Amino acid sequence: MIKANWTSVSGFLLMGFSDDPKFQIIHAVLFLGIYLLALSGNLLIISIITLDHHLHSPMYYFLKYLSFLDLCFISVTVPQSITNSLTNNGYISLGQCIFQVFFFIALASSEVAILTVMSYDRYVAICQPLHYEVIMNPSACRRAVVAVWVAGGISGLLHTAINFSMPLCGDRVIHQFFCDIPQMLKLSCSYNFISEIAIAAFTTSTAFVCLISIVFSYTCIFSTVLKIPSAEGRSKVFSTCLPHMFVVTFFLSAAGFEFLRPPSDFPSTMDLLFSIFYTVIPPTLNPIIYSLRNEAMKTALRKVLSKEGFAQRTIYLKAIFKL
Repeated sequence: MIKANWTSVSGFLLMGFSDDPKFQIIHAVLFLGIYLLALSGNLLIISIITLDHHLHSPMYYFLKYLSFLDLCFISVTVPQSITNSLTNNGYISLGQCIFQVFFFIALASSEVAILTVMSYDRYVAICQPLHYEVIMNPSACRRAVVAVWVAGGISGLLHTAINFSMPLCGDRVIHQFFCDIPQMLKLSCSYNFISEIAIAAFTTSTAFVCLISIVFSYTCIFSTVLKIPSAEGRSKVFSTCLPHMFVVTFFLSAAGFEFLRPPSDFPSTMDLLFSIFYTVIPPTLNPIIYSLRNEAMKTALRKVLSKEGFAQRTIYLKAIFKL
């Protein structure tokens, strides 16, 4: 890929990981494998929770939406990057870039919001078990999911409007494999930090509120769990909550490092590395973490894959088609 003068072009040039065609093929193959793994894992979780009525509870209801968000989140950036590497062409149009920025921010914000809702669900289940069914009733769960989507949409609109309202100067070259806001801010003509501060303040404040809520929920949860006399009961709770804590910590720390660190005029390997940490790895690891550490999910998976489960699904599908 040859970096040309992109001043007069309406689109952008995504530099990706390397100009070497051999490395581009390696990158495309690796990303394709990761994408297929994330796709199959999240679709499997969605299918299992949908088909097994024992998992029709608020906890798995939110987990299903987390898997759907992960599936959409990784689909916004990775397929485009694979295509660019295979065609040895990093060009992305202005419309595609706007599409990426909006859905990337909207889905990332929605993911943080759903993780916050999931922590509250665990808090109510463990710390207020007698009121759980009243507080986390089906209507409240649906409202929570709607609020997650609305919050994500507003965040995506604000970031997209601010980012693309700034005049751009010079070569429209983005040193990333997708339209990443921190990299795009470097293309601004004024670069007086006003827009950047506005974006950073909004992102930081919302993420901070979610983080404080999650920390408070799990502080209460762990203090309650330590009072449980049964070692088996403590183990069951920890097996459910610790993976969630790992997902939240990994996602927010990687994204926070990339968005809040001081900007640099020189692209580095760290930019690409941390972008992978918050764009590719969480959607791929989430299905593995939640399925391998959760006995109910493993039991449901074995049931779905069994002959009896296949027969039940066949009857279920026949009944649907008759309707």
